[in-house]
Amino acid sequence: PRYKEQKLVKFFHYLKNTITTFLFVLKSLTSLYWRLRINLLLQTSGKIRLLDVGSCFNPFLKFEEFLTVGIDIVPAVESVYKCDFLNLQLQQPLQLAQDAIDAFLKQLKNPIDSLPGELFHVVVFSLLLSYFPSPYQRWICCKKAHELLVLNGLLLIITPDSSHQNRHAMMMKSWKIAIESLGFKRFKYSKFSHMHLMAFRKTSLKTTSDLVSRNYPGMLYIPQDFNSIEDEEYSNPSCYVRSDIEDEQLAYGFTELPDAPYDSDSGESQASSIPFYELEDPILLLS
Repeated sequence: PRYKEQKLVKFFHYLKNTITTFLFVLKSLTSLYWRLRINLLLQTSGKIRLLDVGSCFNPFLKFEEFLTVGIDIVPAVESVYKCDFLNLQLQQPLQLAQDAIDAFLKQLKNPIDSLPGELFHVVVFSLLLSYFPSPYQRWICCKKAHELLVLNGLLLIITPDSSHQNRHAMMMKSWKIAIESLGFKRFKYSKFSHMHLMAFRKTSLKTTSDLVSRNYPGMLYIPQDFNSIEDEEYSNPSCYVRSDIEDEQLAYGFTELPDAPYDSDSGESQASSIPFYELEDPILLLS
């Protein structure tokens, strides 16, 4: 219905002005194809089931179009479930009606140690993957996301990068190949001043069988993976080491984060003549 579409567009407009990260969700979900799918989804099952991994303050909870499950290894608010996503146990998919699945999600116990597969329509990794110290851990996260998504579900990835657009094009190409090996297809990519934004659609229930020989996990690298502690100490011999008291004071400062984070690039989504760049294949920029 047109009323429901207008309501959804209004919601997306508000989301765009809230935080730059959510602009990516907007661009992924408001294309003509996904708008039609969302309208159908809202008619048949009521809400979009969304898993926000590394949720922190559970920002998607305020939007009624989503049935949100926010998880974090150290939750910042009570509405976020405690969960170690790397060690999350996956069970067989639920053979239930949509309303029964929604009811199941509303009755989850805290902490979450296991979840059924094919449970969510959207999985969000917002500034998550770069926190893991190894490519293999990042790959495990993406693999779990694939198993938790329904067929044609979306994996939305936001990862930080303040370099110019072309500098890490090879890295993004590598990520694309690795994640698509799990049974995804990338359909959108954007580069902001300080982050990469990627949307993948689950196109297969199975992953490729040749994961080891192609070293797909190792392709989810970040520049910091190549920096050793010895190199850092050699390049900066006068590096200052904080005391335990200073560490505690620094940690305390992060407990007073604002409710709606402000991004210095938010002006891009409102006033810039070129708010973002969309590339079908960033590797072509090198030619």
